[in-house]
Amino acid sequence: MKLLSLVLGFSLLLLPHLSHASLQSLIDLKSPFELSSLPYPANSLEPFIDSETMLIHHDLHHQGYVKALNENLKKKGVSMMDIFNSASQKSEKVRNNAGGHWNHTFFWDILSRDESSNTMPKSLEKEIAETFGSVKKFKTDFEAKGKELFGSGWVWLIRNTKGRLEITATPNQDNPLMNDVLVRGIPILGADIWEHAYYLKYRNERVKYLSNFWNVVNWKRVNEYSEESRDIKLKQ
Repeated sequence: MKLLSLVLGFSLLLLPHLSHASLQSLIDLKSPFELSSLPYPANSLEPFIDSETMLIHHDLHHQGYVKALNENLKKKGVSMMDIFNSASQKSEKVRNNAGGHWNHTFFWDILSRDESSNTMPKSLEKEIAETFGSVKKFKTDFEAKGKELFGSGWVWLIRNTKGRLEITATPNQDNPLMNDVLVRGIPILGADIWEHAYYLKYRNERVKYLSNFWNVVNWKRVNEYSEESRDIKLKQ
């Protein structure tokens, strides 16, 4: 297993690096898609997310979504939103792998152990408190949404189509940008609830994983996405 970690870690050096991307640029990603390197060392989220999980999650699972998406899409210049706006009409393979690639690209970018990024900016704190009653209540509701999700999926904080913050969840690799999900909106925070995101460290303790998730949230980035989300409109 240590050898696997070394091999996967070395492979990160060979990948293109995705510097901090705006939310709009993530939405505008176009085919052929590629896997970018993690924006931080794989061990930087420890002890809350271990390096072995990060390497397997990124180098094997995420890479698998990218490869399968390109193989099944077979077109150049197709944007993520082209796919998500017609997700209900896409093949299961295109839908699942497009979601898998976008969700993970977004996920890596909202994680950090940098202390300057782990404090929630006052403007976001104020809006969350006004929307959910308090930051503590928001976190409790977010964790509960992830706990009650049957099987694999994601739990999100989005800016919904009415411009308000809302917690929602999606199964599998679906996300709130897709045209046929129950609640649509612009993601500003997301937690991966697939077992490959936490099983090596937490086993079946999803609740503990979600509780520790807050220790690695890049609130600075979430706040940037929150502000940017006000100007992004979904196609009806």
